[in-house]
Amino acid sequence: MKVFIVHFLTTAFVVAIALLAYDRMVVRPAQLIGVVDVGEVYRLKEAEFTQIVTKTTSEDDRQKALLMARQFAQRLPLALEELPRDCHCLVIVRTAVAGVPPNTVDLTALLKRKVDAP
Repeated sequence: MKVFIVHFLTTAFVVAIALLAYDRMVVRPAQLIGVVDVGEVYRLKEAEFTQIVTKTTSEDDRQKALLMARQFAQRLPLALEELPRDCHCLVIVRTAVAGVPPNTVDLTALLKRKVDAP
């Protein structure tokens, strides 16, 4: 009888640890949703690029602006791929969300920092 109780308590302990790990690693991260406004970030960089191109008259400055636009075009997809790893959550575009669920996190500021948007 004593062996049965020890086995029962050991099994209960292992199951409790497994359920806790499942809750922390699978269930809770899946409940968190990150939203990002890619359009806002894109418009900010576009305005910055347009301002540089229209104010400058030298060809070197225009080439720098084109290089900046090219770097942004390369960094944006990489930054979007990094967002789920950074927040450990599902990331979706803000326009795909109807309303504001209580378990959402706005990641637009983080994306702006990743792509050096103003």
